[in-house]
Amino acid sequence: MSDSNDASPPIPRHVAIVMDGNGRWAKKRFMPRFFGHKQGVDALVRTVLSCADRGIEYLTVFAFSSENWKRPTEEVSGLMGLVLVAVSKYLSKLAADGVRIRIIGDRRQVSDKLREAWLQAEESTRHNTRITLSVAFNYGGRWDILQACRQAMDDGLASDALDEAALNRYMALSYAPDPDLFIRTGGEVRISNFLLWQAAYSELYFSDCLWPEFGDAELDAALAEYARRDRRFGGVPSGAASLAGGA
Repeated sequence: MSDSNDASPPIPRHVAIVMDGNGRWAKKRFMPRFFGHKQGVDALVRTVLSCADRGIEYLTVFAFSSENWKRPTEEVSGLMGLVLVAVSKYLSKLAADGVRIRIIGDRRQVSDKLREAWLQAEESTRHNTRITLSVAFNYGGRWDILQACRQAMDDGLASDALDEAALNRYMALSYAPDPDLFIRTGGEVRISNFLLWQAAYSELYFSDCLWPEFGDAELDAALAEYARRDRRFGGVPSGAASLAGGA
């Protein structure tokens, strides 16, 4: 019989990340914020492939919140252009590495050109199965719940038929399991309206690392902390039942 201590540590199926700290990374180097966002894209590509290498099946990242439109016009415009450049620069590599790309969020406010780039990314990677990268753009957790309720009403779902499972089918991440691990970089300790429905029982991990500097060491530290957690999902700790004489 093998020693239980030899068992591999648990790996989350789904990791969600708030990629925070791009602006501060640039400011520390006396550079415009745009350069921080550019380095942030490079960090994202590294992290996608690192997650895939570790057996993580789903990665969901917060790229642009519904509140980010309040940022200076020049910064918002630069971010939109950066998305187009990133798709052009990295799409072929990610596709070749087995990454499936999906976009979640309200697409109505973005340009036709950006919507077309997203559709291209989704269509060209839809058969990939190594890891699913969901990019939350113009997304907010409250918006997600609201749009799910509206879609359910539009479909004529009766109130007595509306339960958590029914509403979940209308959520933006209905195709993925709920995140097991929720990471936020940049030193802030809040979830900022990201995946409010889906992260109900996620393990939260906050890192002081600014997102452009996030790499394998930071990812492995988060995974190691996740492996130490005793996930309860609102129940008793594992082992409590046996201590109390339960089966």
